[in-house]
Amino acid sequence: MNPGVLYLLLLKATITSFSGLASLPIIREDLVVQRQVLTDEQLNLAVVVSRTTPGPVGIHVVSIGYSVSGVPGAIAGWLAMCTPALVAIPLIGYTARHVRHRRIRSITRALVVASAAILLSAAWPLGQDTLMGPLPMAIAIGSLGVLLVTKLDTLWVVVGASVAGLLGAL
Repeated sequence: MNPGVLYLLLLKATITSFSGLASLPIIREDLVVQRQVLTDEQLNLAVVVSRTTPGPVGIHVVSIGYSVSGVPGAIAGWLAMCTPALVAIPLIGYTARHVRHRRIRSITRALVVASAAILLSAAWPLGQDTLMGPLPMAIAIGSLGVLLVTKLDTLWVVVGASVAGLLGAL
């Protein structure tokens, strides 16, 4: 796939998702469903790789770009990951100056709700592919429980899930 087109597709996903993994449904629709340059398995692997390595939450677009087009794709993903932050800086300044305005507050709240819905829609297809059997279900439920009732960093949840999966495979 042309790295320029890949950049625009990943940029669309990062700009319209408002938070890290919320871009996954958009990426999946564009690259797995419509263009078929990536499989669900490759998408899942790219997310796992990015979640188990240091870096920003949205770094999965770099891994996805690499999966689609190698190093040029990774560069396209990196640019797509950075562009929204560079655009957001002036918007954050404007919002901070006008936070007391009712319309700005309303827009901000609507974006948070939309982002949460996008995250849920991203989790569903990813979960469907992996929640086969009692161990993956137990890991998912346990991870969700830990995240809801503690302030444990997600890295430790991922490490714990990996250990549980490894032990389950033995």
